[in-house]
Amino acid sequence: MFLPEILCHLKLILSEQAGWVQLKDFARRNAANALSVSNMVMGMASILCSLNGHQYAACWLVLIGYLLDLADGAVARRLNTCSALGAKLDDFADFTTFGIATALLLRTHGLLDNILCMCYVLAVFIRLCFFSSGIPFMYRGLPCIYSSAILASASMLSGGNMLVLRIIAAAMILFMVSHTFYPHDRVLESQAWKKMVYAGGVVMVFCSSFPPACVYYLLWSVSYILFPTALWSCKV
Repeated sequence: MFLPEILCHLKLILSEQAGWVQLKDFARRNAANALSVSNMVMGMASILCSLNGHQYAACWLVLIGYLLDLADGAVARRLNTCSALGAKLDDFADFTTFGIATALLLRTHGLLDNILCMCYVLAVFIRLCFFSSGIPFMYRGLPCIYSSAILASASMLSGGNMLVLRIIAAAMILFMVSHTFYPHDRVLESQAWKKMVYAGGVVMVFCSSFPPACVYYLLWSVSYILFPTALWSCKV
């Protein structure tokens, strides 16, 4: 009787260990997907905040999505878990957060502003379509995460001034559909200073109650437009 009990106990231990290994493997394979889904959740929450008139919260949710989007690709490559599913999730999350949610920051009851919203969403759609079938490591047109960060930051700093936002949105549309090349900014896999910039962005989230904190994201994103090759070229 003693031997069967030992064998049952060993089987139980082995099954528990196997279950733990499977759980860790599942977490490793889906870590990047979880970040993409989190990005999409931030986008949906931002949409709800915009529809309910909570513009400040909507802007910060877009900026949090900005950080999540920069992280998910790096995590996928670091864990060697890049997949077609992950790429699709990333595209859907980007369209939700940096397309629809960002465009709603421009939403008013005016017809022209609503047309501008639709044009912005279409520009993001075109930008993402090109990226999905584009040249590896090089983006044609400004990545939509940077245009979204600029708009969200400008919205907070200007107090939602629609004239300022209209001008910036029109400029961002032109940047996104332009034929200018921008380097692939692998922030978390490149020079140490890029990781420091990213860490600074995370710290700024905890300072979200202090409106000027969004200046950090504004400078970060504008520098990508002004100095794309000098500051953000891919040197992994």
